[in-house]
Amino acid sequence: MPGERLPLGFVFRSRVKEEKAPADKAVVTDSKQPRHPQAPKGRPTPKRSEAQSQRRSVANTSMTRKDAAKRQREERRAQLERQRQALAGGDERYLPARDKGPVRKFARDFVDSRFNVAEFFLPMAVIILVLSMIRVASLQNVALLLWLVVIVLIVLDSVVTGFRLKKRLAERFPEQNRRGAVAYALMRSLQMRRLRLPKPQVKRGERP
Repeated sequence: MPGERLPLGFVFRSRVKEEKAPADKAVVTDSKQPRHPQAPKGRPTPKRSEAQSQRRSVANTSMTRKDAAKRQREERRAQLERQRQALAGGDERYLPARDKGPVRKFARDFVDSRFNVAEFFLPMAVIILVLSMIRVASLQNVALLLWLVVIVLIVLDSVVTGFRLKKRLAERFPEQNRRGAVAYALMRSLQMRRLRLPKPQVKRGERP
């Protein structure tokens, strides 16, 4: 009836019901099952088939890493094989960094084109060692004298070779980096010709 007042208890109960209604609806809409650790927030728990497919994808990823590591090992092995063939044949494309470049090639050819006293050091050392082991005073004196002669000859030959090579490099490659080329050539001269790597590409007496 217009103008009729409602009881205070009735008004209070109706307001309480209106405030509780959204909360009750929210409780009904929320899932009672616990959220799966792999499920994003606000999304349902993935099915067993989906979880298995995710595990398979992780396994495939690990296999891919193994394949990548295996591929890297194969590439490394192929690179080493190319370097070995380049050291035997002199192919500049696959030589190690210390052997690359026209300056290093000229230094190798310069040493390989001549006789070097240092390359005969190993056989001479064996002979001297045998003589020194014989318990004869005269032979031991000869062995000691040979040691001194060999060392002096190697030093003199290395000095002459280094001086000539340095001069030729300055004439041939005036604007290129020649640092370390002389030492590189002298170290090569200490090796026997058949054991040198890269293999000699010039004959003895042939001008590089």
